[in-house]
Amino acid sequence: MIDLHCHTLHSDGTDTPERLALLADEARLTALCLTDHDTLGGIPALLAMQPQVKVRLLVGTELSCHFLGRSLHVLGLLVDPADARFQARLEDLRGRRDDRNRRMIARLAELGCPITYEDIQAQADTPLLSRVHFAKALAARGFVRRAPEAFERLIGDECPGFVPREELSPAEAARWIREAGGVPVVAHPGRFANGGFRWDEAMQDLQREGLEGLEGYYGEYRAAEQKYFVALAARLGMVVTGGSDYHGGNKPGLRLGSGRGGLKVPDDLLERLETQQRNGTYR
Repeated sequence: MIDLHCHTLHSDGTDTPERLALLADEARLTALCLTDHDTLGGIPALLAMQPQVKVRLLVGTELSCHFLGRSLHVLGLLVDPADARFQARLEDLRGRRDDRNRRMIARLAELGCPITYEDIQAQADTPLLSRVHFAKALAARGFVRRAPEAFERLIGDECPGFVPREELSPAEAARWIREAGGVPVVAHPGRFANGGFRWDEAMQDLQREGLEGLEGYYGEYRAAEQKYFVALAARLGMVVTGGSDYHGGNKPGLRLGSGRGGLKVPDDLLERLETQQRNGTYR
């Protein structure tokens, strides 16, 4: 089994890259791809673990895009960590994230929930701050009872404290990823628009914009969702990938490699992904 979607404390997970590599080995995975949001910051530490583990360690990231009025996540799998242009582009995205974070702090203050940048930083182990860290800060200050409640009441996509950030178009994200030697893949499409969305036509639009694959196996899919997305990819001739979306303690009960318990991502998907990488437009 493989896992091509997971996070460390370099974005919104709780484990170090080193710990992630060891967990993957314990789970007897054959390959693991780290896909932190908007950063390759954890990649050097992850790859340094390769001599100590049997699992093959791979490079990726996860970018946020604007699609049909909502946020769509795109995985950049097998990108080149030494690509200076891609690293600069990720730095720009982190600047946009920081601007959004400061505007969200101001919005929350207007709603009677004043927290500071320092409050949020105290909940994170790296400079990249996400809404997960906002939620923890809001809980620590007593504005919500538990961090998940912050997403339900204050900072979820449709909530009054949410502030969108400037996001890429799917075409732009796909181009960046391909130019960095990777494969652009639609992440967890079953979670887009709260799951109540039919993808038959929309995925064709994304394919025309340069997306080359979709996440057919996912840590929180129901069996029917998995069957639907794997079949959709086959109809469109898109590569299928899969992963747990492991976040450590920030997603309790979701395990690396097996998700909520039923995830099994076949090894041969990686072979097809690497074939797609070799045949890509910019390579």
